Amino acid sequence: MGNTEMQPQQKNRQERSILKDKLSWLWSEYSVIIAFLIIFIAASFMSPRFLDINNQMNILMQVSIIGIIALGMTVVMLSGGIDLSVGSVLALVGVIAVIALNATGSIIAAVLTAFIVGSFAGLLNGLMVAKGRIASFIATLGMMAAARSIALYIANGGSISGEVSGFSAIANSEFLMIDYPIIIFIIMTVFVYLLMHKTRFGRYVYAIGSNEKAAMLSGIRVDRVKIGVYSLTGLLVSVAATIETSRLNSISSSSSGVSYELDAIAAVIIGGTRMTGGRGKIIGTFFGVLILGILNNMMNLMNVSPHLQGFVKGLIIIVAVVFQKRE
Repeated sequence: MGNTEMQPQQKNRQERSILKDKLSWLWSEYSVIIAFLIIFIAASFMSPRFLDINNQMNILMQVSIIGIIALGMTVVMLSGGIDLSVGSVLALVGVIAVIALNATGSIIAAVLTAFIVGSFAGLLNGLMVAKGRIASFIATLGMMAAARSIALYIANGGSISGEVSGFSAIANSEFLMIDYPIIIFIIMTVFVYLLMHKTRFGRYVYAIGSNEKAAMLSGIRVDRVKIGVYSLTGLLVSVAATIETSRLNSISSSSSGVSYELDAIAAVIIGGTRMTGGRGKIIGTFFGVLILGILNNMMNLMNVSPHLQGFVKGLIIIVAVVFQKRE
């Protein structure tokens, strides 16, 4: 009798354990998507204007620039590093691109110049980290100060406007009612997703972030991968800089890109990427960016003071890190 009574109890315990494991896996793998859905539903109840299609497109438009930068930041953080220079590099890229635009009268020349400058800044970061053995925090902090300083010097501390008609069409045109920046953001997300999850380069980045010494002993050219990581981030920053410059048809050497690195890092952490590297997903960053966009939009719709919006963002970052530590 005792054995027959115990068997159903053991079976129930096993079923509960299996269910608990499934829910734990579901949360660890898709927590950011679940959080996005909860926040989206809550926002739709809190404001009737939230679900308006124009408002939804506005949210996507607002996050597109930070989103592209956050994709690069994700790759850097997966490798175990960080890039604090992205905002300043964006301003420098924008300034030099507009100068190239006005000097040549060619939009293609301006875009190519932007890509070259952004990639070169990323390359310098990569060389300092990989070859100079400088901590990424210090190396990119130095680049942050240097890039902003050069941008201010070139533009005399002010703004530079584009003088070529058509350049502003890059960010102010639409295809099937969807603005170009949104389309570019989605294309970049797909590109970085495939790069990180379907190629050898992506596997190497994860390996370096998980255990750099083990990756080196496995024959991975750690230095080359790190240089590639920071160069890729610089290239993505130049894409974001092109969109921002085109959108306004000008760039401010003093205010453009300010605090973009913080917004990008926030989106990456909310998306589930570990600060220590080796764990995280591009799709997580995509939804992390959307969560930030919805929160900013909701605070604007509810007339929350702009001075308090940073506090809310900071609180969310801390909560996200606490959840990561609990996993």
